[in-house]
Amino acid sequence: MKAGVRRGSVGEMSHRPNSGDAWVEAPTGERYWGRFGAAGLLALDADRGVLLQHRVGWSHFGGTWALPGGALHAGERPVAGAMREAQEEAGVPDAAVAPRFLHVYDAGVWRYTTVAADVADPFEPTISDPESLELAWVPVDDIAGYDLHPSFGTAWPSLRDALGVRPSLLVDAANVVGSVPDGWWRDRAGAVARLRSALETLASEGLPAGDLGLTHDHWFPEIEMVVEGAARSMPDRAGRVRVAHAAASGDDELVARATALASAGRAVTAVTSDRELRGRLERAGAAVRGVRWLRARLE
Repeated sequence: MKAGVRRGSVGEMSHRPNSGDAWVEAPTGERYWGRFGAAGLLALDADRGVLLQHRVGWSHFGGTWALPGGALHAGERPVAGAMREAQEEAGVPDAAVAPRFLHVYDAGVWRYTTVAADVADPFEPTISDPESLELAWVPVDDIAGYDLHPSFGTAWPSLRDALGVRPSLLVDAANVVGSVPDGWWRDRAGAVARLRSALETLASEGLPAGDLGLTHDHWFPEIEMVVEGAARSMPDRAGRVRVAHAAASGDDELVARATALASAGRAVTAVTSDRELRGRLERAGAAVRGVRWLRARLE
C-alpha cells in the first residue's frame, strides 16, 4: 500500500523492463500505484506481532504505518511480488515466512493483495531503501492504535480476525489412491508417493477460500496425509506435506488426527469417500470432502 514515488512525479513510469512503477487512474479520478497491481506482506511472528513499516513523509500518506509492499512486475504473482518488495524494503530473508492466506482488494482497474504469512524463521528487519522511517514488530492488539495508512486501516479488522484461523487439510491416502484403477495395487508405496508429490504442489499453490468454507480469497492450509499398510514403506522426505504413518487402522489414525487438530483450534477439512469414516470425522469436528473434490484440485 505504498506510492513509492514523490507526489511531483506521479504519472511517471520506470524505465526498467516489465516494471509496474506507474499510477493507474480509475474513471472516478482515484489513483492507485502499480499498473499491474500491487502486493504487501503481513508477516506475523507468534511472539512479536506484525511487521509494520513507518512510511517516510514524502511517500503517499507519508507518516502512516502500513505493510512492506509495492507495485507488481508484469506477470509477477502476488506472493512472489509481496516477498520481493518485503525483501527490498525490510530485508525479509528468503523462506523466512510461510504464506497462510491472501486478501484481495479489487478496485476494478487495480488490485492489491495482502499476503498474510507466518514467520517460520525469526529475523530482524532492516531498512534497506529510503521509503521507511522505521520498521517495527507491533503486537496484534496494539495495531489499531497506530496511525495507519487508510487502506490498511480499513482492511485491518478483517485481517486480524483471519489471523486466528489456521486451516488443515487431512487426507485419507489409501482412499484417494484406491479411487483410480491405475495399477496402484502393484506398488502401493509408489502410488502414495505420487499422491504426496501432487499434494506438495497443492500446498504451494493453495486453495480458494470457498473450497475450505473460509472468508478472504485464498488459503494455504497445512496438509497432512495418513498412510497405512504397505504404503508405510514409502521413503520419507522433507517438504510441506506431513505424513502420518498409522500403526494399525488408518481410519482410527485419521479420526485421532482430526480430533487433535480440532482440539488445537484448527479448521479441519478431511478428505475421504468412506461413508462410515466420514461420520466419525464429522463427529471429531472436521468438515469432510469426497475424493472427487480433491482429485479435481490436483489435476
